[in-house]
Amino acid sequence: MHPIKEFFQNPIYRFGLVFLGAFGGFYYFNQLYIGITAPGGFFYIPFIDKYLNYISGLRYVLLQTAQAILNLLGYTTFTTNYWLRVSGYGGIVVVYSCLGYGVMSFFAAFVIAWPKPLKAKLWFLPLGLLLIQALNVSRFILLSLYWRRSGLRGLVDHHDIFNAILYIILLAVIYFWVNSGEGSLRNKRRKMKVEV
Repeated sequence: MHPIKEFFQNPIYRFGLVFLGAFGGFYYFNQLYIGITAPGGFFYIPFIDKYLNYISGLRYVLLQTAQAILNLLGYTTFTTNYWLRVSGYGGIVVVYSCLGYGVMSFFAAFVIAWPKPLKAKLWFLPLGLLLIQALNVSRFILLSLYWRRSGLRGLVDHHDIFNAILYIILLAVIYFWVNSGEGSLRNKRRKMKVEV
């Protein structure tokens, strides 16, 4: 067998190649899109910024969701396109790194690359992305209420805390998805034992 063909038939190598390709594609596409939709970016395109800016759209949805939850809890809030303030507490400024594109790129690339049936991917991918953003909204709320007075402020970056918690939760969710249903690791191991 030809070495290149053998390389692509190996499921581990195929997973690694698809994962890295998808992750790089998603992550750098988002970086490029930020560059063309941010005034002063390397190749700013006003039309795309005004009519096709999904980055501003995501920021708006996240801020408005956090604000609505805080208002339901009885807090007085104020928002702009970039920040959320809670009267008497604190607030946050939502910059690009707060939107979770790196984590979403990792998650989407993993789900696409993992050898499971398409049906399993079609429900797991959107639910996982919603989970990531639900946790992100929770972070916005907690930071707005507690970060200003927190003893951790100045000692550690809240992005690092959030990323650690988020990756632990995501890895647990991915572990259960990988080991459940059709295409699970357990089923693959059983099949390999039977074939041997």
